[in-house]
Amino acid sequence: MDLLNDLFFDYTLRTVALGAGILGLVSGALGSFAMLRKQSLMGDAISHAALPGIVLAFMLTRSKASLVLVLGAAVAGWIGMLLVLSIVRYTRIKEDSALGLILSVFFGFGLLLLTFVQSWPDATQAGLDKFLFGQAAALLQSDVILMGLLGGLSLFIMALFWKEFKLFSFDREFGATLGFPVRALDILLTTLLVTAIVIGLQAVGVVLMSAMLVAPAAAARQWTDKLSVMVALAGFFGVLAGVSGAVISSTASGFSTGPVIVLSASVIVLFSLLFAPNRGLVWNWVRRRRSRQALHVDAMLEGLYVLAGQHDEQHPHDINVLRAMNLGRGGVERSLHELQRRGWAEEVDGGWVLTDEGMRHAEQIGDWELGIGNYGSAPYPEGAA
Repeated sequence: MDLLNDLFFDYTLRTVALGAGILGLVSGALGSFAMLRKQSLMGDAISHAALPGIVLAFMLTRSKASLVLVLGAAVAGWIGMLLVLSIVRYTRIKEDSALGLILSVFFGFGLLLLTFVQSWPDATQAGLDKFLFGQAAALLQSDVILMGLLGGLSLFIMALFWKEFKLFSFDREFGATLGFPVRALDILLTTLLVTAIVIGLQAVGVVLMSAMLVAPAAAARQWTDKLSVMVALAGFFGVLAGVSGAVISSTASGFSTGPVIVLSASVIVLFSLLFAPNRGLVWNWVRRRRSRQALHVDAMLEGLYVLAGQHDEQHPHDINVLRAMNLGRGGVERSLHELQRRGWAEEVDGGWVLTDEGMRHAEQIGDWELGIGNYGSAPYPEGAA
């Protein structure tokens, strides 16, 4: 209760949580398109390319105002992405190689500039190195307002060009044949990604910012096949990771907020990979287990039906005989009890026989080829295809 009260009334925690939530919402929603276009590394390249822009903006203005540094980061990140697009278009270098090249060159140049600035005799440059790993605790209300304005504008543009981005993300070539300006859309979407990244640099930092683009989108992809639902879920997961990371870091002294936010996003991804319906590892394990059990039950039903066809009247079959014939594929008792639960088999005089309902169900199945192959010369009973 005290933590919830602090979240709403403590200035520092409220500001950090709100800024982290905005960051998670924007980066999660826009990161979905980057992931679908198989450009997850783009976030890493943009965030690292922004570092020299931050330092150059400070060197030119001698100001550490958020707007100045964000503009510098945006310009540098945008130039870096234009270089990537140009390299891919006009050379034989693949996109992943171009991203790695721009990432390393720009980041190395940024570190060189940062080292140079930190050698200045005055103290005006203090705090620039915080952009490497972020310092969310230093967020001010004006920073959050700037993040909200830029993030809201990015989401508005995403909604405005939703149809174009959707087509562009899934089938770029088809969009080009329909007359869509794919080059312009590529630049526009890249610009939105740059905006999403630069507003989060102060909170998460250059090194970890790419995780905020990839993690929420990767988690959301596990839960749905619909783009609109995926984007909404990615935004929600981003907000959840941002707010929970801010709250956790506030309760544990010495924990930096940025890494905790990224770890929170990683926990969401891990949970989604394990438990998401249809795609989660645990879900798939349960589904495969149920499928195997269903096959075992069908094999037992099939075997009892074939054995019943070899007798003029219902004859109980000893469980050891069924086990020797490998009916139930090793789960003989479990398969028999499942048939009994369904009312398809019953235990009579220490043996097992099909009930009338079980016989009718077996006759309706129709495909006994696998079972007959297993049991050799047993004829098809009348009514079985």
